[in-house]
Amino acid sequence: VPPGLQDRHMKDIRHVLYLHGFASSPESGKAQKFAAECAARGIGFTCPDLNEPSFETLTVTRMLDQARAVIERVPGPVAIVGSSLGGFVAAHAAARDTTGKVARLALMAPAFDFGGNRLRQLGDHGIEQWRQEGSIEFFHYAHNQPRRVWFELYEDAAQYDAFGLALTMPIQIFMGRNDDTVTPESVASWSEGRSNVELNWYDDGHQLSESIDDIIRRAFTGA
Repeated sequence: VPPGLQDRHMKDIRHVLYLHGFASSPESGKAQKFAAECAARGIGFTCPDLNEPSFETLTVTRMLDQARAVIERVPGPVAIVGSSLGGFVAAHAAARDTTGKVARLALMAPAFDFGGNRLRQLGDHGIEQWRQEGSIEFFHYAHNQPRRVWFELYEDAAQYDAFGLALTMPIQIFMGRNDDTVTPESVASWSEGRSNVELNWYDDGHQLSESIDDIIRRAFTGA
């Protein structure tokens, strides 16, 4: 076991904070599987709806405020589990934790380069159109329909640099080699040189749907 990862499992965790991905919800399959595993182990579980009060007004700052409110309220030690954009937010929430409760992170396809991901998907023209129009449609998987989100999401995210974070707690990352939303190279680059990070690769896509059972096993047992 690499130095700093001996305690990477959930043995002493009292509460799991799950942060779902962009255009997802607490009803996602991954969130529900983590909730069931926590219930079976007697671990508290909270998955705030990051769409609230409105998906249109979503920003990273708002999501961080929601995460902080949970961390302050629940007993520690706390593990933060984040999926995609939720992984990006989880890393920043851990870095900004003033309670000392956040003990570890488990991140699935974390969007460390969130702005770059959007730029690759939309292109320069798409970003400029988003800026000019003020909002743009994305397909919302939880609502099963297109929903608009304001340009403030992109602008606000630009102030948060995941690559500059100094995190010392054990971190597990679960990443699909075939991810077409979050580039595997960006996750490998973020992990490089961080002795407290265990990077697990899967022959899977962004949703990691074929690998979730193994991910949960590794997250809770460290094996």
